Amino acid sequence: MESGFTTKDIYLSHFNPRDYLEKYYNFESRHSAENQIVRYLLENLFKIFCLDGVRGDLLIDIGSGPTIYQLLSACESFKEIIASDYSDQNLQELERWLKKEPGAFDWSPVVNYVCHLEGNRVKGPEKEEKLRQVVKQVLKCDVTQSQPLGPVSLPLADCLLTTLCLDAACPDLPTYRAALRNLGNLLKPGGFLVIVDALRSSYYMIGERRFSSLSLSQEAVETAVREAGYTIEQFRVISLSYSATTADNEGLFSLVGRKPRSSV
Repeated sequence: MESGFTTKDIYLSHFNPRDYLEKYYNFESRHSAENQIVRYLLENLFKIFCLDGVRGDLLIDIGSGPTIYQLLSACESFKEIIASDYSDQNLQELERWLKKEPGAFDWSPVVNYVCHLEGNRVKGPEKEEKLRQVVKQVLKCDVTQSQPLGPVSLPLADCLLTTLCLDAACPDLPTYRAALRNLGNLLKPGGFLVIVDALRSSYYMIGERRFSSLSLSQEAVETAVREAGYTIEQFRVISLSYSATTADNEGLFSLVGRKPRSSV
């Protein structure tokens, strides 16, 4: 019987990236709640990175999971991207796609949707190749550590992006606040923090296995971000929820914050 918040060891031993991808990112079934949410995520990230001026040299994606959708618009606005995750099998799944290995997940329907959002300036295969060129490293990450990416030497990022990660990685509010402070150690003064996540979600399902999530309100997120030393430039909420058998969220949000230039 599972009890308590899902631990890191459970992710290493029981998180199946292919089951997760098929459940949440299979674009073939057009009318599912999951596909509505993917469209929202893609549209929102397009707005942030292509219209709202969030750009720079280096973006670090924290908790990439086995996914690349969150980087498709970002690769138009940043010269280099570093992807990261805690789970070894997620890192392997990412590398499989980046290296075009047999059995890699087919992201082409998602890529084509982003190409449409961006005005069809390029075709899907060209977009995929651009992202592969821009992603320079795939690293192990643990947001609960003061050095989330370990001792590796990296320049400070112009932007930190984290999508559908922090709520699953942090069992309580103090840990969530500490994770936001830890991430600040990777970010330039004046750099952007972009968070996209579920609101008031206590769990999500992959097959029959239940994974925990820290249930947070908009107010709790905003307070935690400010207490961690960031300013908030925008906070958007959308009342889309996953299907009832998948998760218990009450909407999603996207936040764009900034690390003050006077930060030490």
